[in-house]
Amino acid sequence: MYLHTGCQITVSPDTKSFAVDWLGVEVTRATLGIIGMGSIGYKVAQRARAFNMRILYHNRNRRRKEEEEAVGAHYCAKMEDLLQQSDFVMLVVNLTPETHKLIGKKELGLMKHTATLINISRGAVIDQDALVEALQNKVIRAAALDVTYPEPLPRDHPLLTLNSIIITPHIGTATVQAIRMMAEEAIANMLAVLNGQPIPSEVFPK
Repeated sequence: MYLHTGCQITVSPDTKSFAVDWLGVEVTRATLGIIGMGSIGYKVAQRARAFNMRILYHNRNRRRKEEEEAVGAHYCAKMEDLLQQSDFVMLVVNLTPETHKLIGKKELGLMKHTATLINISRGAVIDQDALVEALQNKVIRAAALDVTYPEPLPRDHPLLTLNSIIITPHIGTATVQAIRMMAEEAIANMLAVLNGQPIPSEVFPK
């Protein structure tokens, strides 16, 4: 959470010195809880392993033992167990009727007071009113959102007034390379359909 504020302090014309007691939280050896261990969630786990993080995950279906061992991930059958143990909770689920407001007041209350909630899935996976309350009352330490509902948030939304949150404009895949790969994949799918071939990225296989 210090990144944005720290940048502002660094470039401010009023800054004369830096605080020596301005401390963040270590990622190395912290516990990361991933809710939604699909292809994206698994790639997150691969990257987190490089930081020697303890990785917990909750998913509809448990990963194969070899896949768990490859990233050092531990399965939590109950999401509540993951929430109670994690220093960072990352949401990587699809938005469905089952995941709509998956994280609400109860779930936030189960998290550590020192925990950070990260959402890279869809905004409506979190009850934003409950998140505002949790951050205001320091139920959790911080949040980082790449997605909200709606997008963008109304300019008077209370989430925009909090110092304990970072919000980015849904730019998780916004790189030149990623957009190019997405376009190439879309073209490959269309050509497969036109040529009567199997669709490489079929969402609902027959």
